Amino acid sequence: MNTTKIAPSILAADFANLQKDIEMVNSSEADWFHIDIMDGVFVPNISFGMPVLKAIKQHAKKTIDVHLMIIDPDRYIKTFAELGSDILTVHYEACAHLHRTLQAIKAEGMKAGVALNPHTNINVLKDTINDIDLVCIMSVNPGFGGQSFIENTYEKVKQLKALIISKEASTVIEIDGGVTSKNAKKLKEVGADVLVAGSFVFKSSEPLNTIKNLKKITAS
Repeated sequence: MNTTKIAPSILAADFANLQKDIEMVNSSEADWFHIDIMDGVFVPNISFGMPVLKAIKQHAKKTIDVHLMIIDPDRYIKTFAELGSDILTVHYEACAHLHRTLQAIKAEGMKAGVALNPHTNINVLKDTINDIDLVCIMSVNPGFGGQSFIENTYEKVKQLKALIISKEASTVIEIDGGVTSKNAKKLKEVGADVLVAGSFVFKSSEPLNTIKNLKKITAS
């Protein structure tokens, strides 16, 4: 059985020392870089733009997992492929034609992800789950780091896992928001494959050990 992947969220990194934090992730036991792109419209915050992603890509030696928290993501699919994204996740709530968006992401050679806000039921993915490589369940309301984990997430993961199995899909489940050493094991047990950890890693006094510990807790 695979161990759970750990994806430190660069939103929580030290922007004044971004290269240092990227090199820390490179040398850690983490598996992916999770990068949030926010437009200030879909979510009440603005984060990285294309130049910062380009700079991160120059130093990052691991999978680039890009999470678009923006309206009308279709406009930028090609751009994010050119910037080196390995996985591109769009929000279900921001896509009028989800199936078409997924096909467009795959046509650019990236894996296609769909994120669900806390209020969105996983049943909305029934008809597209076989086209989705990754589902990102938001375990906080998107827009800001450092929020408290929403307890209903466990139930959503169970429901999503059941849907994936019933449709014989190969979709992986990612959890984003409020992940710590306290809930990592339970998230793995209910079916999570990838854990995004932001503040918990980057606000830690020893981030390398924090990542190592998360890997250890979720090892099977």
